[in-house]
Amino acid sequence: QGKKLSDALRITAYVFSTGLLMFTALVNSASWFMQNITLGNFWQTAWLEFYDHMEGDEWTIFLVGAALVPALAFWGFNGILLVADITGKPTFITRYRIQLGKNDPVDRKKLWKAIYTALGNQFFVSYPMLVPMFYIMKWWENTFSKELPTFQWFLVELSIFTVVEEILFYYTHRLVHHPVLYKHIHKKHHEWTAPIGVVSIYAHPIEHIVSNTLPVMTGPMIMGSHIVSISAWFSIALVTTSISHCGYHLPLLPSPEFHDFHHLKFNQCYGVLGVLDFLHGTDKMFRQTKAFERHKVLLSLTPLSESIPEPPKKDE
Repeated sequence: QGKKLSDALRITAYVFSTGLLMFTALVNSASWFMQNITLGNFWQTAWLEFYDHMEGDEWTIFLVGAALVPALAFWGFNGILLVADITGKPTFITRYRIQLGKNDPVDRKKLWKAIYTALGNQFFVSYPMLVPMFYIMKWWENTFSKELPTFQWFLVELSIFTVVEEILFYYTHRLVHHPVLYKHIHKKHHEWTAPIGVVSIYAHPIEHIVSNTLPVMTGPMIMGSHIVSISAWFSIALVTTSISHCGYHLPLLPSPEFHDFHHLKFNQCYGVLGVLDFLHGTDKMFRQTKAFERHKVLLSLTPLSESIPEPPKKDE
């Protein structure tokens, strides 16, 4: 245990220090680019025009930013994936399938059930939760400011949001895997052993509150973030969780191998980033598989299922 903790701390320190250097370089270069190359004050001007168009109605602005924009990002991205899931085309997407032979094509009955549940969770769980969040954000007196946060500050917030989500999601996710809660709550989400994008919010309403929504909402509420930052974060969170569930390891996108393995094995890979899984040893089985070797950003057009294939079965 002592050696394991020492190794974990050493790796964490290495990742943190490397990440800090990269983050500093990114902040300096990206912020300069965003604020000096991309049409100067384009984003600030666009925000002010939108604010005036809404006549400063904070509730409407909040709904557009925290509900409408993220929903469009989620269903726009998943709409493309659903075409591939249903029709098997375009092959540019389907050839990158992780669990070969699964959802090929997707079961239409299961799919419609997942879509209806996802829509129900959005309209009857997520959106009502925005009401108390709205009043918390008003208390901070910064969410609807006419001055946008700097790009540097947005990157800092994004880092904090990610850490908060990782901590809350990991432990609430492990909680709903407790046999008592799993049977009545989390089992619904695991009906899909080979998930697709829309399954990311296919869950029991209680799970959707505790594991899906609160971990994403908490960071902005702690930070008193601007509505533009909230909108960007919610959109990023919904798209990335869709990627982790989509079942395709596509070029240049974050690897979904980690969470796909969780759906395959159930008792591995509970988190988002994988840091807490490493510290708690809940990724040991995953690290011994070909899926772990494939768990990286694909930088070529050759599917990793071809370049790093599964070993042949013993009876083959």
